Amino acid sequence: MQLNDTQKMAINVSDYLEKNLAGKIGSCDIFNVIDDKNYRAFSIRFKAYDYFIVLFNYDKGVIGCSIQYGENSFISLENSQKWYEKADFDVFCKELKAQLELRIPDKFLEANGWK
Repeated sequence: MQLNDTQKMAINVSDYLEKNLAGKIGSCDIFNVIDDKNYRAFSIRFKAYDYFIVLFNYDKGVIGCSIQYGENSFISLENSQKWYEKADFDVFCKELKAQLELRIPDKFLEANGWK
């Protein structure tokens, strides 16, 4: 099976997240891949810190993450890297990590060796 460009982008982002947040996230699930000449989008779902389900979204160049709670409810996470083409993914991962750790009790982070 040959991968389209959007699937390749999603795999690259997934690999980057797993590498830069090593030990803090579970495996990534890529879904909702749309590869059209006029529209490109994908989502990546992963469990972070064994505490949250996080959703990374790419939609026409705009990127961002949110915490999923319930079936269709999300809390958007702030990040200075908003455009895929201009994003520094080291900064993106650093800010994502900070946003997630703000929402997790210190005792839990310490007990798991993350703080």
